[in-house]
Amino acid sequence: MRFLLNNSLLLFVYNTLLLYPVYLNISYWWNYGVLAGLCLVIQIVTGIFLAMYYVPFSDNAFYSVEHIMRDINWGWLLRYCHANGASFFFLVVYIHIFRNIYYQSYLKPRELLWLLGVIILLLMIITAFVGYVLPWGQMSFWAATVITSLFSAIPVIGNDILVLLWGAYSVSYVMLNRFFSFHYLLPFIILLFVVLHVVVLHDRGSSNPVGLYLSKDKIPFSPYFVVKDFFGFYVFLIIFFIFVFFYPNYLGHPDNYILANPLVTPSHIVPEWYFLFFYAILRSIPNKLQGILVLAFALSVLAALPFIINFVLKCNMFRNLNKVFYWYFIVFSILLGWLGGTPIEFPFFQLSQFLTLFYFFYFLVFVNILVSLDTKFAFKKA
Repeated sequence: MRFLLNNSLLLFVYNTLLLYPVYLNISYWWNYGVLAGLCLVIQIVTGIFLAMYYVPFSDNAFYSVEHIMRDINWGWLLRYCHANGASFFFLVVYIHIFRNIYYQSYLKPRELLWLLGVIILLLMIITAFVGYVLPWGQMSFWAATVITSLFSAIPVIGNDILVLLWGAYSVSYVMLNRFFSFHYLLPFIILLFVVLHVVVLHDRGSSNPVGLYLSKDKIPFSPYFVVKDFFGFYVFLIIFFIFVFFYPNYLGHPDNYILANPLVTPSHIVPEWYFLFFYAILRSIPNKLQGILVLAFALSVLAALPFIINFVLKCNMFRNLNKVFYWYFIVFSILLGWLGGTPIEFPFFQLSQFLTLFYFFYFLVFVNILVSLDTKFAFKKA
């Protein structure tokens, strides 16, 4: 036993699963980090098996997916688990992010933890985008064409970046082969950052829902929170397999079951639902280059939260004004995601612009002002 504990890897696992001290008042909202890890495992395992049969060439990609679905034993299950797993992965991560924003879990001393989380989100977006292209259906082809063409708006080097991505002067099998390589490699890079994320978490410690950090309020992770995590696993897997077995195509687009045709443009090109929030921000700016810059700024603001927001009390539970605006932020974010799938016309376009402005104003202006007002009213009542 002593020999095993002297092994640094086993010691890390032992400390992570058994001895890691956790605040006794954390709720099921803290389960989503572990659920995100479960989703990553599902994606990697199913992706490895799917890669054994997928053919990354434009003439065969679409039919290789159909071959997996129709001819390979349990191929349909692997494909549906992988496709729906991506949606559930993003859903879990988005809830995890919203929970962190509500409880200000990104504040000192967890700045590095938050930055690693934003990097993981960015890698997830890239991985999911290149993976969305692989089925080589109509929506895959045209989404790839539209999104990659945005790089041409970058001055001087834009066209060179585009040719580097395409591997040619148009979307072709060369790009498909490159995207397949990226899609296979990136999940392992995400896994590396997840391990770093967990290491930093155990170094800095979990946040507390009430914002008070007292060591005497902590209990071991096992068995108390292991039970909570396993309960979360059961609930998650029940919902996940309901979609896999009964609604496998509900979260996808029907046009992606049509073979890609460069001569026929879909009437309305939309990405997967988990990209719609960012797609709405991108489309809210008429100029291509400005749209790319605003989208990059939206992710940068998210990464900069620990440095632009300064709270004395690291908790949102006792700030009434901030809580009201936080739920406005949640509703507006969902609405912005819905607008990403609507046509670019009145009133959807104008509403997208307003909600994009609200997104930036919420983080850059409103939060600090609301905290000051809440603190001022609290002192007056006292």
